[in-house]
Amino acid sequence: MLQLENLVLLRDGRPLLEGADLTVHPGQRVGVVGSNGCGKSSLFALLQGRLHADQGNLRLPEQWVIASVAQETPSTQRSALEFVLDGDAELRDVERALAEAERAHDGTAIAHLHDRYAAIDGYDAARRATLLIHGLGFDPGAEHQPVSSFSGGWRMRLNLARALMCRSDLLLLDEPTNHLDLDAVLWLEGWLRRYPGTLLLISHDREFLDGVVDRIVHFEERRLIGYRGNYSQFEGLRAERIAQQAQAAARQAREIAHIQSFVDRFRAKATKARQAQSRLKALERMQTIAAVHVESPFQFEFPDPGRCGSPLLHLEKATIGYPDKEVLQTVTLNLSPGDRIGLLGRNGAGKSTLVKTLTGDLPLLGGVSTEAKGLRIGYFAQHQLEQLDPEAGGLTHLQRLSPEASEQSLRNFLGGFAFASDHALRPTRGFSGGEKARLALALLVWQKPHLLLLDEPTNHLDMGMRDALAMALQGFEGAVVLVSHDRYLLKATTDTWLLVDGGRVQPFEGDLDEYRQWLLSSLRAEEDPPQTADSNTSAPIDRKEKRREDARQREMRRPLLNKLKKLESEMGRLQAELAELETALADSALYEPGNKERLQQRLMKQAEVRAALEKAEEDWLEISEALEESD
Repeated sequence: MLQLENLVLLRDGRPLLEGADLTVHPGQRVGVVGSNGCGKSSLFALLQGRLHADQGNLRLPEQWVIASVAQETPSTQRSALEFVLDGDAELRDVERALAEAERAHDGTAIAHLHDRYAAIDGYDAARRATLLIHGLGFDPGAEHQPVSSFSGGWRMRLNLARALMCRSDLLLLDEPTNHLDLDAVLWLEGWLRRYPGTLLLISHDREFLDGVVDRIVHFEERRLIGYRGNYSQFEGLRAERIAQQAQAAARQAREIAHIQSFVDRFRAKATKARQAQSRLKALERMQTIAAVHVESPFQFEFPDPGRCGSPLLHLEKATIGYPDKEVLQTVTLNLSPGDRIGLLGRNGAGKSTLVKTLTGDLPLLGGVSTEAKGLRIGYFAQHQLEQLDPEAGGLTHLQRLSPEASEQSLRNFLGGFAFASDHALRPTRGFSGGEKARLALALLVWQKPHLLLLDEPTNHLDMGMRDALAMALQGFEGAVVLVSHDRYLLKATTDTWLLVDGGRVQPFEGDLDEYRQWLLSSLRAEEDPPQTADSNTSAPIDRKEKRREDARQREMRRPLLNKLKKLESEMGRLQAELAELETALADSALYEPGNKERLQQRLMKQAEVRAALEKAEEDWLEISEALEESD
């Protein structure tokens, strides 16, 4: 097993861990979480022997093989397949020894080496490596291309495939989803669930952690605190502790009331029961996150962008792509204030190309694009991080956008993104990826966009900043188009899905679970094309009987529709009562010692009303789903 005992770890004279204890048993899958800079990556460096403990003990079985993802990829002419196969060091050692034995005509050695080669599944290694490469999003045949032909992001995927190829006892993964799209994240999640060794995973992706780990280790006040279960269970336990702190109760109530108001607005416009169910679950979970968010250094919101015409942007039968290649055809899209659109589609289908076209960076190849007068577009993509002035700090960047604004107002704004005091003056050349992403988001928010186009905005962001972004998007008055592999962010901030596939952009009526099923079925269909149906097997439809059946269905649906109306009325009453209670609980005077009994009564009433509302919501969703299935 892996053990840390009373361990002290310093970095540049700063204590990262003090008296830390940790035990990880073989086969456990552990999520390692904490704010940026707390020491997660340094812990991994310690386990790999690249750092040494300043005090205390680290015990790690000597025979364990440790695998991790290299941060640099050589620009080699070796094929991607050979590069990934190199991840299995023993495989390569046996291959070299076998070649030497064959040159020496050593029959005994050749026989022993062939036995060992079979034992480590060497004859199937190339197939396994190819599956890893394809699973991480590479097109068929790409495994034979030289590593040097791929861009930096794709080389990072090859590094990940190489780490997975290693038959390791301990796998250390530090933000493995940062360079992946949603499809590759789903594939990796399934692969890690089947991984037989011990896994330590650093990630700020809630859904990914929930799908993979069975334990959480949290960096807290320079200690390592362990929790059983996945990230959602850890979050709930930690939220309970934070909620008990009276000084945070008023702020927590305001956060929850803010999210509840969004739940109410969403429910009023929800038309699809399956979408509504998924969305409401995500928003309910945000209430737990609101409690944890009380401790976050990130607090910001999107200011009112002001009035703009509707639609904000309209595409009519647009052809989208590049001068030498059409990517999407006959795209018709209407973006209005309040729209929350998530783009789904496999890697290379054209999601980012569509977003670039909406920004105006890519001109249409055909069709019509119409923008509202005075439209301001906020565009976030990873390449913009490199466009920050390396010699300027956050304050200087903002002053260039608004030279008339007071320094104090700019500093106050940057403080919501954790750029306080001298941090607001530091040149960005020394910033981490997370700090650059936060500053790019701050600059975007400051410009009061009517339309937000977000292409993988959570890469490099830690959990606290992801929470702040999700909460800020709840109150954003404009339209949002989002491409992300972060399923929590997609669920919490979007209510409409568009599927980009086969050169088309079309509505997707399911939720993310159904998208996963669609993805699996489409991959199976590519491998096994469907047979042509026999057109003579269809029976003619008796139209008269169909009308009678439709009438019977309407009669059966009537009681459900009546019950649905009663539930909606009841939910409205309970929501109003809950809003009054939460307004009362936000009064700081209620937390004074003399009001203890009143506070307890209000909290009990709040719990009672919330439970009744949750029951009504569950009934509403169940009936809505039954009605949808009967359509």
